[in-house]
Amino acid sequence: MQTDAAIRAPVQETDSFQDYLADGRFFVQAELTALNALLSNLDNSFSQVCHILLHCKGRIIVTGMGKSGHIANKIAATLASTGSPALFVHPGEACHGDLGMITAHDIVIAISNSGHTNEILTMLPVIKRLGATLIAITNKPKSALSVAADITVLLHAEEEACPLGLAPTCSTTNTLVLGDAIAMTLLKHKGFTKEEFALSHPGGSLGRQLLLRVKDLMRQGKDIPHVKHTAKLSEALLEMSSKGLGMTAVVNDEEALIGVFTDGDLRRTLDRNLNVHTTLITEVMTKMPKTISANQLAAQAIHLMETNKITALLVTDDTQRIIGAFNIHDLLKAGVM
Repeated sequence: MQTDAAIRAPVQETDSFQDYLADGRFFVQAELTALNALLSNLDNSFSQVCHILLHCKGRIIVTGMGKSGHIANKIAATLASTGSPALFVHPGEACHGDLGMITAHDIVIAISNSGHTNEILTMLPVIKRLGATLIAITNKPKSALSVAADITVLLHAEEEACPLGLAPTCSTTNTLVLGDAIAMTLLKHKGFTKEEFALSHPGGSLGRQLLLRVKDLMRQGKDIPHVKHTAKLSEALLEMSSKGLGMTAVVNDEEALIGVFTDGDLRRTLDRNLNVHTTLITEVMTKMPKTISANQLAAQAIHLMETNKITALLVTDDTQRIIGAFNIHDLLKAGVM
């Protein structure tokens, strides 16, 4: 039984470490070679697949068994999240009822390295009877799957990286890249936008940037730092300190924004050795500060702040009255940065 000391003992680098590195590079190179073969041999079958998928009136059904099934699941997820309605159907479950998910308007992408996967072949008569279009992704152009398919795209992974030639490696990598290439080609030709992407990713930071608006994160009412134009610098400093946004707005008698005083303005003021108790805020404020409207997107606020190298923004209405304020920490708290 190993002692705690033995378990915690540092691993000494030996010649075997170099062997590991050499092996790793060899296997990565093997997969790169397979990908280069895919790239060199990609032909009009890829274009045909993209064309019919672009005009699909139903859904894209992606299926595969074993490791190919894991890749098929990922391809379906990528398609679905980039504007092409898709779902993964497990071929084993399909043979026990899930074939009912497939309709005549759907397009089925069946993935099988050998083209002879039993569970896939069992699905084919039903797919054909429904009249659904069948796309095969395989390594074998004369396989049963390829013969039955309306279009076949070959993987061109002649050998696996596995030293035994058994574990799916090059073939699954090529399949994954091919699926990504199809999904991205469809995304481009559909004109799929960031806003549409955000709608299917509301939980991510991009989704929040493109769905969350300034009014959803700004501070309002008494939490907005502001002083009158008649205020002394000392009053502005107290307001900045109490509200914690690193700045304060300066307003006129009609409560309209006329300037802002920030941490940066404070540093410049201190360099001038001004008396904080006698200096008017209007003498040291920044006039015509950058503002944003409440209905603008959080992403637009981030862009405005980055472009102008500022860390806080005031929110104004059409009459230049302040209705909100926020800083970079509010954006971070909202999860949009």
